[in-house]
Amino acid sequence: MRVLFVTNPFRAHLYVQVPLGWALRTAGHEVCVAGPPDMATAIANTGLPGVSVGPELLLEKKMAQAVPDDAPMKMAGTAPGDRQAGPVDPRALRTGKSRQEDFGWGDPRVELEDFTAGVRDVFCPDSAFDDLVDFARLWRPDLVITDPTAFPGAVAARAVGAAHARMLWSVDRVAQLRAACRSGSGDAGDPMREWLEPILRRHGCDFDETAVLGQWTISPSPPWIRQPEGIPYLPVRNMAFNGPSTVPGWVYERPTRRRVCITQGISHRDATIGGSASVRALLDAVADLDVEVIATLDAGQLGSVTIPDNVRAVDFVPLNALLPSCSAFVHEGGTGAFASALEHGVPQIIVPNDFKVEKWGGPLAMANGLESRGAGVYAGNSGTFSARALRDGLELVLGDPSYAARAALLRTEIKAMPTPNEIVPPLEKLTAEYRTPRA
Repeated sequence: MRVLFVTNPFRAHLYVQVPLGWALRTAGHEVCVAGPPDMATAIANTGLPGVSVGPELLLEKKMAQAVPDDAPMKMAGTAPGDRQAGPVDPRALRTGKSRQEDFGWGDPRVELEDFTAGVRDVFCPDSAFDDLVDFARLWRPDLVITDPTAFPGAVAARAVGAAHARMLWSVDRVAQLRAACRSGSGDAGDPMREWLEPILRRHGCDFDETAVLGQWTISPSPPWIRQPEGIPYLPVRNMAFNGPSTVPGWVYERPTRRRVCITQGISHRDATIGGSASVRALLDAVADLDVEVIATLDAGQLGSVTIPDNVRAVDFVPLNALLPSCSAFVHEGGTGAFASALEHGVPQIIVPNDFKVEKWGGPLAMANGLESRGAGVYAGNSGTFSARALRDGLELVLGDPSYAARAALLRTEIKAMPTPNEIVPPLEKLTAEYRTPRA
């Protein structure tokens, strides 16, 4: 069969799809990856064939621009649309730890409006839908697997009668928001339907919920990351892919002191996302500890910060090579970082970033889940955490061997999940069930 993956403009999202893409390819299926032109090099570097659709998104420029209060993807906490004069989102002002049940502006429908506006105007320009439908009609995929924010893929699948699955990279934001809206009161409209229905009609299709949620959903999250009921999930182990790289020799040398890795993830380099933890505070927290620290921070992230003597700052090291030698891992809750640490049984100290990203990017669910299982520490949100809090978390994890033992148990749990190779037969069966080729 032919399988079309559709990604968004973040490498981290693409990297979640790559192991499954290669599993399908080595099982004898044809695979192609579609994304914006900005992603052409990243897609090519995976070894999978790719095609560009839509215009360049220039994500870094868009995210760095000063934007009006009602603009999509705004990080300052002001409600979208006609509520721009309303109160600041209380999550932007909170000082304690967050909960997955908190909704922006106290209303899941407003948060769904904000999500829809951001994805529409930043990730999914109108021409991307037309380009991808045109390509799908030429290539005729049997199955389209989309990032949960890559809605042109949903329309293309519907236009050619291909089966459609989403592949999550974290918690199921869209499904959670839509479920919360349905359980609420009132007769407010559906912003996603208002956006997608005219596009579907333009391509001869009708709107239904599968245009938003797919016919089934591939989930690489551990079983203890809560997902909404009523969605058909196909679990898969998140086999962390770190991209093309060369591993320096020192990574494989046995460290003379316990080794700690600190990272802020690649998405914060690909776009200027607000809300990251202070690099100065991160390094101050480890400055006097008897540990060897590997900080994967580039020059732009480091700025003028003084690097402590026990810190080796490197632009990039693949986590799959580095983490086996680490006793603890400090990160912002990125999907790849989280998956790599679980795979190698490393205790994690998570500092969730911006109040929007913390919940839907997954850091909040990860931090709370790890802490409740004794395999990590939720050190505090990036806007309010202190070097002292991070230092306390590190000392706790390094000083109590139960954290390493429980991280090892989670590693065993994760290894029981099916690999990408093992879900190829279920994907073949589901595709045959849902595919309805159109002329």
